[in-house]
Amino acid sequence: MLVAESVSKRYETEAGPVEVLADSSLRMQPGEAAAIMGPSGSGKSTFLYLLGALDRPTAGTITLNGTDVGALPDKQAAAFRGENIGFVFQDHALLPQCTVLENVLVPTLIAGEGPYKVRAKNLLERVGLSHRLEHFPSQLSGGEKQRVAIARALIREPKLILCDEPTGNLDHASAKAVADLLLELQPLRNAILIVVTHSAELAQRFSRRFELQDRRLQPV
Repeated sequence: MLVAESVSKRYETEAGPVEVLADSSLRMQPGEAAAIMGPSGSGKSTFLYLLGALDRPTAGTITLNGTDVGALPDKQAAAFRGENIGFVFQDHALLPQCTVLENVLVPTLIAGEGPYKVRAKNLLERVGLSHRLEHFPSQLSGGEKQRVAIARALIREPKLILCDEPTGNLDHASAKAVADLLLELQPLRNAILIVVTHSAELAQRFSRRFELQDRRLQPV
């Protein structure tokens, strides 16, 4: 279970403190999926990074399966992310010097021995890229790059999948294909899926929808 309780985030700047998130709460069970919407600068990505232990809340708590992710020291937070959380970003964040297969395997490099290569090939087959294993990101379309990013996010079978504008840089057809893929693969793994998006069309495909307004998360 993912539980965010009264989460706030404030940054200290030379001009004074800036509060980007205030008193926001969220509770999700395994297998649930949600979309978070809001205008640019509303705090969507900040909230996602807090949920994913990439940043720490100023106030409130975030727990994933009983672990207070905001209280973890940096090294433990990194290990926890690797074991429990998969990320998909708008710009896909693939390593240009690595092949498609190598990019999917990147999150496993610190995990030790395991059946990851077979799992990576299976995932790439599932996302329709089994013929691209030895290609490099520069040889792929935008939609193909995002499909690689999805496979990479799933390689360690995370309990939480976080997507920050995963279709934001794609044409309509590619965006629909990527959304189809996320919504198809997530329930098979009983993971929690949270997608931050500007797209009302994408958000409508989720049974749970939220909007960040005036720094607070509200159900829609």
